[in-house]
Amino acid sequence: MTIYDWPTGPYPARVRIALAEKGLQSRTRFERVHLWKGEHKTPAFRAKNYSGTLPVLELDDGTLIAECTAITEYLDTLDGAPTLTGTTPREKGLIHMMTKRAELELLDPVSVYFHHATPGLGPDVEIYQNADWGLHQRDKALRGMHYFDGILRTQPFVVGETFSMADITVIGGLIFAGLVDLPLPDACDALQAWYATMQERPSVKNRVAMSKPVAAAA
Repeated sequence: MTIYDWPTGPYPARVRIALAEKGLQSRTRFERVHLWKGEHKTPAFRAKNYSGTLPVLELDDGTLIAECTAITEYLDTLDGAPTLTGTTPREKGLIHMMTKRAELELLDPVSVYFHHATPGLGPDVEIYQNADWGLHQRDKALRGMHYFDGILRTQPFVVGETFSMADITVIGGLIFAGLVDLPLPDACDALQAWYATMQERPSVKNRVAMSKPVAAAA
């Protein structure tokens, strides 16, 4: 499999974490698409992903799968033993609900804030910006942080007792918030403690390094 991504990107982080959780790094090669040069918006890359976003998974037969949720679903079921997307109809429903909620209320608003109310990826990539809309979405992201703080005050993970795709999506949102210097509110102490624990998880801690070339043995 080939993953087209950028090592430090918050959306690629979601798939990298899923890869590590499933132990699939050895079956994957990474192809860098330079976000800061706008390579994800070129016609050549849009031929792989019409949306012009990262990451994209390419299978050996040429099949292309975009969107983090879809890629994670594929990876999670490769071994017939899903651990990230649920095993029962109830689990699947709750995980997908909370994953979407994490996108709508946290990750995507931080992204809009970055692209509209900060310099973003620079003038060559950010063709249109609306600062007011970006600041509105920043405030939405902060409300989302309070929401997930409330969830994590009563349970260890976003959907109860088990780490899942929903947790990965919240982690992605907080990674992005860190990149744009959007701090967690002081009142969100449960979310802060949870995120500190998640950052010690090997799949999260090593997400960037997993695509670095391995040095040859002496």
